[in-house]
Amino acid sequence: MLKTIQIYSFRISLILLLLVASSQAEETFVGDWTLIRERSSEIDLYETVSLNIQLTGANLTLIQKWGTGRSYIDTLKIKVDGSALTVPIKSRIFPTNVFMGLSMPVGKVKKVSARWEIPKKKLIINEAYDILGSQGANALSIVHTYQFTPNQEALIYRIERSSRQTGPAIKYLFKRTGTRNVCYMELEDDWKIDSKLSTNALLISLQGLANQNGPQLYFIYPKTWDYRFTPPIFEFLKNDRFFSFTQLSTAEQALNKFKDQIKGYVVWDKSVRTSLIVAYTVAGLEKAVVVSEEQLPLMEKLGIKAVEDFRGKFTGQTDVQIYTWAYEKYWPRCSKEYIVWLGGEHGNIMKPGVADWGIMKQAFFNDLSTRETDVEEYTLAKKILSEMKPLSFVFGWHSYKKDKEREHVKLTSSFALRVEGLHTLPNMSFSSQVPVSPGFKFKNKHNLVPGKQYMPEKKVYIACIQTDCLGLGAWTQPGRGEIPYAWEVTMNWVWLAPAMMEYFYSQATPNDYFIGSLSGPGYMYPKAIPKKYLPEVIKIARDLMQQLDLNVFEIMDYSEGATVEGNSDLPREIVDAYYQGMPDAIGFANGYAPSYTFTSKDGRPFISYDYYLSPSRPEADAVADLQELASINAKRPYFLLLHVRQWSDITRVKGILDKLGPEFEVVPLDIFLKMAGNQPTFKERFKE
Repeated sequence: MLKTIQIYSFRISLILLLLVASSQAEETFVGDWTLIRERSSEIDLYETVSLNIQLTGANLTLIQKWGTGRSYIDTLKIKVDGSALTVPIKSRIFPTNVFMGLSMPVGKVKKVSARWEIPKKKLIINEAYDILGSQGANALSIVHTYQFTPNQEALIYRIERSSRQTGPAIKYLFKRTGTRNVCYMELEDDWKIDSKLSTNALLISLQGLANQNGPQLYFIYPKTWDYRFTPPIFEFLKNDRFFSFTQLSTAEQALNKFKDQIKGYVVWDKSVRTSLIVAYTVAGLEKAVVVSEEQLPLMEKLGIKAVEDFRGKFTGQTDVQIYTWAYEKYWPRCSKEYIVWLGGEHGNIMKPGVADWGIMKQAFFNDLSTRETDVEEYTLAKKILSEMKPLSFVFGWHSYKKDKEREHVKLTSSFALRVEGLHTLPNMSFSSQVPVSPGFKFKNKHNLVPGKQYMPEKKVYIACIQTDCLGLGAWTQPGRGEIPYAWEVTMNWVWLAPAMMEYFYSQATPNDYFIGSLSGPGYMYPKAIPKKYLPEVIKIARDLMQQLDLNVFEIMDYSEGATVEGNSDLPREIVDAYYQGMPDAIGFANGYAPSYTFTSKDGRPFISYDYYLSPSRPEADAVADLQELASINAKRPYFLLLHVRQWSDITRVKGILDKLGPEFEVVPLDIFLKMAGNQPTFKERFKE
């Protein structure tokens, strides 16, 4: 197992090295550049400009082509050493704005010089000549600046003319020609089997194929989608990462665009919901799109051939019968490192957002029950999971109809597998292939000042942590940044969706503090993990924390039931394992609803939640709850760790906290933990 992990780590390291080498090779201006029109000054008649830059030693050739069909080409050959060159003027065209009454003096000359201000990264070209206006000649000097953007992924071209003293700057933004030209679609908010699920299901399967060899197709999901970030990530990719998006409007248009990636189609039976889940397994193995019966004429029109037809195949069969057949037929060819539970909604609705990723990874799809009393489904689920490689991934989510989250995660953890939810996780086949900007470093908003002492006063200190990780709930809602707030980070996104993680880090305010979660490198229950794997689980989680600049870790374990009817506390040996495996962590948070495990070692506290803020709890009641907790826990300081359900926006949370009174103080989580470690007033407690 360790050898497998080392090989995996080596492959990731090699990929990163290749990406760095590639970016370094492109850190010169040499090559062709295409204008990003929506980020550039308006060009009237010609509408666009492209660049071709050639550099040999100090010899520069710069070709500007203004326009496409109707065009003007300006070629400059010069030494980049600051020496002046006299260049004859052969055309009267003033290309940046032909609608101004200005004319170049044909037959005259212009003086030109070029120099590097930053070697190979910022080029300055100076021009001087007499421009002709309606009143005759007028001396004009121009400074042309070519400079990389800070992330070195685009080129900025600025023009400063001595004659232009007002108005916005003249600025053009370029990306390398032929790069980051991709497509996008907006999915309809209709996931009903008897309505438009078939269209969305087809498109999501197409996405998994279209993105096989690079990010090519991105989806903007509806506003009601679990993950609310697809629109802002779209804007981030366009504005900060310089992707050019072409919209596709229909399934036929999308199929035509990516037809070369499609090897066939598989027909699912709309009268047997589970047939669609099995069809996604086939789609990954056979490079096929999933279609329903009414879409067959479109397949014929496009000349796409059938690879499997499930109409009538599973009529009258139970899920366990269907999945047993699929297991016997397809499991040997499927990945043993990725599997998808396509659960969540049930009945007439299915939301297969993660299916593109499962198709790309040739995963086995199912929604088997992990409830022990569902003997047949549980037995098959257990058998399949037992044949996965330990420390591999279970994507998607359990079925809301069949079992509970805690049953699902308990079973997966018993095989040392890492859950990465939800079934609605979008665009992973795209996002997994967009690296962070060259030179970008994940930097958390730490509040602790090295060497400073943090001693608490006789107060009630509150720290807020948002549930259910980034992307769900409050990040895009009102109030973020107004109060100190901690966010659970889906740590695997550092490799699963690196640019998306960059978006969250780059958007963070000084009040947004990130913490690692949840129990491991993915969602796991430590009490259910085999003891021989727990140290490796913690080590991988620690490595991810270091990459993401995190120093607080959160643990949750519902393997023995939820807090109310079960026992979510941890035994001493597991708590000690986290302390030993994460020596750089300044503290740990535990639970979801309130839990009761507390300790502190060397000033590093292990604190369970004392309050869970439900989105349905009236504000006045929540205020009274917190005040009552402070009354019962009368010793000061009192450290009250607050878990906020993701559907509560921060404006609501702040409104509650503002009503608590002067004895209460909301502080950043890292300061909260440092003070609690210096003066722990909680009683040490472990699972008995």
